[in-house]
Amino acid sequence: MDRRRLLLTSLAGVIAAPLAAGAQQAKKVPRIGILSPPEPLTSIDVFQRELRDLGYPESDGIRLEYRLSAGQDNRFPALAAEIVDLKVDVIIAVTVPAIRAAQRATTTIPIVMILSSDPLRLGLVKSLARPGGNTTGVASLTFDLAPKRLEVFKQAVPHLRQVAVLVNPTNPAVREGLSQTEAAARTLGVAVQGFEIQQPTDFEMVFAAILRGRPDGLLVVPDPLTSAYMARIVDFAAKNRLPAMNGRRQFPESGGLIAYGIDYVDHVRAGVRYVDKILKGAKAADLPVEQPTKFELVINLKTAKALGLTIPPSLLARADQVIE
Repeated sequence: MDRRRLLLTSLAGVIAAPLAAGAQQAKKVPRIGILSPPEPLTSIDVFQRELRDLGYPESDGIRLEYRLSAGQDNRFPALAAEIVDLKVDVIIAVTVPAIRAAQRATTTIPIVMILSSDPLRLGLVKSLARPGGNTTGVASLTFDLAPKRLEVFKQAVPHLRQVAVLVNPTNPAVREGLSQTEAAARTLGVAVQGFEIQQPTDFEMVFAAILRGRPDGLLVVPDPLTSAYMARIVDFAAKNRLPAMNGRRQFPESGGLIAYGIDYVDHVRAGVRYVDKILKGAKAADLPVEQPTKFELVINLKTAKALGLTIPPSLLARADQVIE
């Protein structure tokens, strides 16, 4: 009996060992919370593709928990709380309102910033070299790009004198971007007037106000709200023969005139690499904030011709993409 009991005990151990190992392995599947407005995640496949390339195939290698704001920034605090309750291993927060909501929701779960504008100036990190706390990621340099965007716009539209600037004032990064644009306008000899859009129902009223000002061009400051309604803005500009500029390549791809800004795909890839480092044991506080090195200029030549514009050859030569 003793020998039989010994054999059964040994056999049970052999069977239980792989089951325990399997259970242990299942617990190691990391969970990533993604807190974001819906528009930037039109490139959602970039997240998944980059994670796969880094060895995290979704379903068996990683779990992604999406919480999208539907274009309403005031939803971020509740969505951030949901993500924290899921006990994710790391949070990807897209845009400044999402980042701030995530930081208020947790001081322990690592947060990776994407589209964070100037995180130092906005107080999202203590320093770029050693951010401290639980937040790091990629800066998008929204403030620094604002003057350059207006400069490129004036090169594309030489008669540009009056510019209507469409902004969402609820986004702190956008407010600062408008201030930088106004400073650049004085240097370039251009007058700018800001028009605030806070919700979709504002568009008709704001469009009417813009037309009353008879601007020479429309500068759309990149923001989840303006991006979500990009087609509507492009249609307004086309119907009123108004040259229009934005910071996202999707804008000229949708029929707008021109865009100058960060390479969003490269920006997202950089953010995902931070996730990989954190999952491998790095601390967010010790990972320097990365600044973008790739920018893209996209011009819709078909739209330019419809507006009767001749884009300078020097500007076309600099373009990363010319849509004909």
